[in-house]
Amino acid sequence: MRRTKRYPVSSANSLWHIYKTVPFLKVVKNFIIIQIARYTPFMSMKNWLYRTFLKMEVGKTTSFALMVMPDIMFPEKIRVGHNSVIGYNTTILAHEYLIEEYRIGLVEIGSNVLIGANSTILPGVKIGDGAVIAAGSVVHKDVAPNSFVGGNPLQLIREHAEKETSR
Repeated sequence: MRRTKRYPVSSANSLWHIYKTVPFLKVVKNFIIIQIARYTPFMSMKNWLYRTFLKMEVGKTTSFALMVMPDIMFPEKIRVGHNSVIGYNTTILAHEYLIEEYRIGLVEIGSNVLIGANSTILPGVKIGDGAVIAAGSVVHKDVAPNSFVGGNPLQLIREHAEKETSR
């Protein structure tokens, strides 16, 4: 079970109440910062933007590839360890708006984690140190340290991800 806090709504669907849950100007600011970072080719600048303006915890030498999309409403709920790689066009969500409720949850990505391109990380999950996420995966549950997972639904491929060595 993902670790999210649930907030029930009445009348219209939860997205209809969006600016009661998060201030409009915060969303505008976050959108602008995220769009700048998505196209910035400089890793250190991206990390600085995320840390400074979005209050994300981003470890040393972590790399966000081109077009990564962190949560626009609650980026401060995203934590990424040291020396991790977040692949091209990956989406990291810390919220989900449903019909009768919305949910918010911390996303914890460990150190030395590799997340393949076009993956989606859902709110309330923890990805352990050294894990490898295959491209195009939907991470809807916790991932154990040093494991290799992939797919939709997410499945274990190998319990201990083997590091490739070039000779």
